[in-house]
Amino acid sequence: MGIIDNINKLFDHRIRLGIMSILVVNQDADFNRLKELLDVTDGNLASHLKSLEKENYILVEKQFIGRKPNTRYSATKEGRKAFTKHIEALENLIQLKKKS
Repeated sequence: MGIIDNINKLFDHRIRLGIMSILVVNQDADFNRLKELLDVTDGNLASHLKSLEKENYILVEKQFIGRKPNTRYSATKEGRKAFTKHIEALENLIQLKKKS
């Protein structure tokens, strides 16, 4: 098994990496909170969220708060597992680099 086998291409983009980092540390986050934390446009964030949702890495929950629509996101069990494997693979890569 190669050192980069567990590096997940889906997390190559900094926005998707950021989304997953936020959702793994917090139970969930709504669209506006993610947008604010990551400093991205609506369209940019929406496309990255859709990519993660398509892979079943995040769960999307739409509701109304008062009369306003609210969309909340949370990491799925599968998403947490994939993200953890990705981070561990990166850490292993860094450790190898330090040893050489």
